[in-house]
Amino acid sequence: MSGKHWAAAAVTWTLDFSMKAEMHNSHRIGWLRAAVLGADDGLISTSSLIVGVAAAHPGRGAVLIAAVAGLVAGSLSMAAGEFVSVSSQADAENADLALERRELAAAPTAEHAELTAIYQNRGLTPELASQVAEQLMRHDALGAHARDELGIHEHSRARPIEAAIASAAAFAAGAALPVILAAVLPVRDLTWAVMASTLGLLLLLGGLAARTGGAPPLRGAVRVGFWGAVAMGVTAGIGHLFGTVV
Repeated sequence: MSGKHWAAAAVTWTLDFSMKAEMHNSHRIGWLRAAVLGADDGLISTSSLIVGVAAAHPGRGAVLIAAVAGLVAGSLSMAAGEFVSVSSQADAENADLALERRELAAAPTAEHAELTAIYQNRGLTPELASQVAEQLMRHDALGAHARDELGIHEHSRARPIEAAIASAAAFAAGAALPVILAAVLPVRDLTWAVMASTLGLLLLLGGLAARTGGAPPLRGAVRVGFWGAVAMGVTAGIGHLFGTVV
């Protein structure tokens, strides 16, 4: 094997190894987004619902019914919304891959030139870029074009069912705490207990999510806690207003 071919093989091996062995935070984007969104939404929306209803001074039964209904409806809504959203993304990805597959079958030379140009723009010499493109296409032509031309990576592919299940489960997990509090605490103590426990958990979840994603934990905690406080404060005010009027 000539020196040029050794260089091409080294670049190809480096590209493959870096994708397999070097794990950055981006590989967590799919499940992290669904889990964080679901848990935060479940905690904030269910707590806000309970606080708003409790502020109107009804009986325990009304608060508990609202809490359970919020948990069930919210979980199903999150699952349906995430499934539809991610399915649309999957449809777009599949359409792009189908188009790329047809182009590879109809004009492989042009596709090789296209991939070569991509590697040249990344800094390789024209000859080395051509050799790398040739080897990668020989190994997996569609995968190479999906990754380097379309930006579609296997670890970030759209998975509708996985996203729907993760969102529903995360919502239910987030909503569990306020529902339990609604079931065991006296109604007169419920508003402040739910608000305090929810804010504490939101700060914890926000910090953990930020840390998992590689961001500063304090920033994530404050960001989530602030909007959770706003949501519960507004609904508590509306519930108190309606309770007073009625």
